[in-house]
Amino acid sequence: MTSTPPPSSLDPEIAARLRRGADGLVPAIAQQYDTGEVLMLGWMDDEALHRTLTTGRCTYWSRSRQEYWVKGDTSGHFQWVRSIALDCDADTVLVKVDQVGAACHTGDRTCFDADVLLKDAGGAESAVDTPDADSGVPAVDQ
Repeated sequence: MTSTPPPSSLDPEIAARLRRGADGLVPAIAQQYDTGEVLMLGWMDDEALHRTLTTGRCTYWSRSRQEYWVKGDTSGHFQWVRSIALDCDADTVLVKVDQVGAACHTGDRTCFDADVLLKDAGGAESAVDTPDADSGVPAVDQ
């Protein structure tokens, strides 16, 4: 993909707000709308976002295949769009979806199921997040 995105039908007001990478893409996080479960990360350019906004199904840009793909067209594991938001910097898209089947191409429910680096650290809070008992001010790691 070139640094100049192809013409798109994306609303110009939305397009003007987006902060894209040098490749013209923004990361798009897919999240299960009712549980908050993070399902996957994909990439969108203006046209993919336009298609997602107007069809109610997630369309992504495949960086490896250099083509658009609609989640579920080949796998049957659809993502039905419930809401779409930009983060505070307008450089990431959050798509809340109703996921049907696996979100990951490996067949896992999410793309984050197979390689967990830390699991429930026993509810321990970091020292930075724990208020000092005397002052109520967060303690600082030393």
